[in-house]
Amino acid sequence: MANKLIVNEYNISDFEPHENYKLVRIIDEKANFPISWLNTQGYCEYSLYLEYFQGVKTMPTKEMTIGTEEHAHLEAKFKETAQESSFEDAFELSKEEEIVSREMFVIDAEDGIRGFIDEIRMTPDRIVIIDDKPGTTAFPSTINQVRAYCLAFKNMMGDDNRQIIAALRQRGTDNIFWHEEFNEKNEENIRYTINFLHRLIDDKRDPIPTKNPNKCRKCRFQSYCEEKAI
Repeated sequence: MANKLIVNEYNISDFEPHENYKLVRIIDEKANFPISWLNTQGYCEYSLYLEYFQGVKTMPTKEMTIGTEEHAHLEAKFKETAQESSFEDAFELSKEEEIVSREMFVIDAEDGIRGFIDEIRMTPDRIVIIDDKPGTTAFPSTINQVRAYCLAFKNMMGDDNRQIIAALRQRGTDNIFWHEEFNEKNEENIRYTINFLHRLIDDKRDPIPTKNPNKCRKCRFQSYCEEKAI
């Protein structure tokens, strides 16, 4: 097994920014948004609208700060033994031996998504895409996020037909608490969700707020939100 630090060859700031939504870029004449937005959308889509359309700024939550620190620690530890590589070289080598990478950048201009995969394991037989989460519950929103990583990676694979596995892992452990094959049905489902979010970005529908008061009580945008359920 070889640890490879796959070099990101893209500079997102080189692409035209969207006229309304922060962090959205126009790539091949299509809006392109961060895959992590799918997780936020599943919690409360209106919070995306407040932060990235209206530009509301708040302090990060304790959970967000801890998550950022843990991600940075894991990445730094991985870099101690990893060798830099291009995606093409690492992908080709994975046809012969197992390759592990962290924080690998994926971009899909066709579907308009991009993001960093927490960990990816490429073997001659299959590709395992892992997203680290703080708990052990596979929420629909976290499933959408890792499925989108799978979709973006699949579109980077060309005609390679290796099986792709989506997995959620408890952060800081080896505990894979959910996994599935990324098959045609799951690909169809995540494309529907992605396109639904694109309709919001393209101003073809209004943002949908959560109706769950428990989510609203924990939300860092509560004081700015006119749609809260409490």
